Amino acid sequence: MDNASEKKKVMLSGIQPSGDLHLGNYLGAVKNWAELPDQFDCYYFMADLHTITVRQEPKELRRRSTTQLAQYIACGLDPEKNTLFLQSHVHEHAELGWILNCYTMFGELSRMTQFKDKSAKHADNINGGLFTYPALMAADILLYQADYVPVGEDQKQHCELTRNIAIRFNNLYGETFKVPEPYIPKVGARIMSLSNPASKMSKSDPQGCVFLMDSPEELARKFKRAVTDSDTERCVRFDPENKPGVANLMNIYSSVTGKSYSEIEAEFDGKGYGVFKPQVGEAVIESLRPIREEAEHIIADKAYLQEVYTQGAQKASAVARRTLRKVYKKIGLVEKPF
Repeated sequence: MDNASEKKKVMLSGIQPSGDLHLGNYLGAVKNWAELPDQFDCYYFMADLHTITVRQEPKELRRRSTTQLAQYIACGLDPEKNTLFLQSHVHEHAELGWILNCYTMFGELSRMTQFKDKSAKHADNINGGLFTYPALMAADILLYQADYVPVGEDQKQHCELTRNIAIRFNNLYGETFKVPEPYIPKVGARIMSLSNPASKMSKSDPQGCVFLMDSPEELARKFKRAVTDSDTERCVRFDPENKPGVANLMNIYSSVTGKSYSEIEAEFDGKGYGVFKPQVGEAVIESLRPIREEAEHIIADKAYLQEVYTQGAQKASAVARRTLRKVYKKIGLVEKPF
């Protein structure tokens, strides 16, 4: 078999360093990412350039960018198998982002739903970056000739725009960019808020959100206070429609123990929520303990963390540079002398 046929397809995802990861992030997505390097050449970056479309506290952004990277490593994203880096460390992202701005239509950007949503939330800071960031997102993807981009419902529009930009550029200048395909990842558990089981778990609801870095004491407290239901039956039964709080706790318990819903129902048969909720909490505590401890160890080892994101940026930049050089030549820019 020749090298070309052995070469893995490229998978890329950018993650905004918006805060600590929570149980929904982990069980819903990140846990499954650890398996992808067997099949794909994976690039994951902390999208710090995207984050500044909204005002940030500089010290806090720096902290989040590195601590969130540490958490991803602790969750199983091995730096030896994945390319992990900070977006701002690879200047080709910003350079290609500007070029693709010039090949992205105003009308296309105007139709982006996330621009409308973020403009409503940050009406005092509707800046140019907020409007044009989909062109930077296209550059993030096209720089690495990515075959696949993991997308959720809220990212399908961005992936489609990236495809349109790539096709438009290729039609003008010949084959330059690989046109990426959306990758629908293996769906993990859909985890809901402990305080409002009608809503997905979110850091905007800290009391209902289980953060990976929460202490065992904090985790135990949150699960003891978790919403169940007002059913006088007070039994542990999987019934999402009538008992959404209990169903959410059963979903969490099943995800961290591997037990089926019928096994969980049998385990807690005749036992009330006063037994069930602490037991779910204890199972989560033990499941997250090695992740939290490993993340704390990585965060404390600043030299190691710097080595990871430095080597990741060097590898990413080498790949990105090849694409950017090709683009410069195609559009008529004079080749860099260095």
